[in-house]
Amino acid sequence: MGVKKIKKADFQSMTGFGTATGSLARFGTASVDLRSSNHKYLEIVLHLPNGFMVLEDYLKKEVEKIISRGRITLVVNVGINPFQKVSVNKGLFKDYYRSIKDVQNEFHINGEIGIANLLNLQGVLSLCEDKADARKYLPELKKIFQPALEGLLKSRKKEGQALRVYLKNHGRKLKEGLVAVTKRFNHVVAEKVKVLKTEDEKSCFLKNSDIGEELERLEYHIRNFIHKLDTGGILGKELDFIAQEMQRETNTIGAKSCDAVVSGHVIQLKSEVERIREQVQNVE
Repeated sequence: MGVKKIKKADFQSMTGFGTATGSLARFGTASVDLRSSNHKYLEIVLHLPNGFMVLEDYLKKEVEKIISRGRITLVVNVGINPFQKVSVNKGLFKDYYRSIKDVQNEFHINGEIGIANLLNLQGVLSLCEDKADARKYLPELKKIFQPALEGLLKSRKKEGQALRVYLKNHGRKLKEGLVAVTKRFNHVVAEKVKVLKTEDEKSCFLKNSDIGEELERLEYHIRNFIHKLDTGGILGKELDFIAQEMQRETNTIGAKSCDAVVSGHVIQLKSEVERIREQVQNVE
C-alpha cells in the first residue's frame, strides 16, 4: 500500500491535515496525525512514542517523496506502550533511607519510614524506554500511516485548487487595472504634449513621466503569472518572485505618475499585488 505520486499538474497549498487510526499489535489503538503549515523549505517534525524513534528515517523519507515545501508535524499515538517501563533508582532509594534514619537517630524521632513515601521522592521512580526494536511493527503501522499521508496530500491539493482560483481572479483584476492605467496614461500624454510649445519641453516631459516601459514589463509579469498558475508543479518560490517584480513595477509607475487618475488606478494595482503576494506564501 503506497501513496500516489504527485502529478506535475498538481497545485498544492502548504497547509493541510491528514489523520488515520487503526489497530497495532501489543499497542492497542494507534493513530497518526499529519499537519502541514507554511515554511520556506521542507521541515519535518516528528513526535513518536518511546521506542519508535528507530522508524524516524523511514517516516521522513515517505513524506519527502510527495512534499517539497512546508513544515510537517507528524504525531504517532498508541494506546498502550510496552516499550515504556518503570525504573527504580535503588542507589538513590538507599541514600534517601539512610539519610532519613540518620535524622531520626540524631533528633530522637520515632516512626516508620513508609515505602510509598520513599518511592515518591524525586528521582526514585522514572519511566524509561525499552530498547526493543519497533521495526517489526512497521508493516502494521504503514496501514495507518499511509492513509494519513494520503489524506494530507488530498487536503493540500484541495486547498491548492481554491488558492489557484483566488490567485487567477486577482491576476485578471490586475490585467484589467493595467488596461485602465495604460488607456488613461496614453490620453494624458497626448493631451499634455499638445500644450507644450517646444521640442525640448516635450522631450523633458516624456523623459520624466513616461511609464511605457514599466507598463510593458508589468503586462509581461501579469501574463507570465497567470500562465504559471495553469502549468502546475512546485511554483511557490517562482510565483513569489514574479509577484515581487509586479510590485516593483507598480511602485515605479506610481512614483512617475503625473496624473491623479493614473495614481488612483495604481493604488488599486498595488492593493491587488499585495493580496497576491500574501497568498503565494501558501503555495508549495
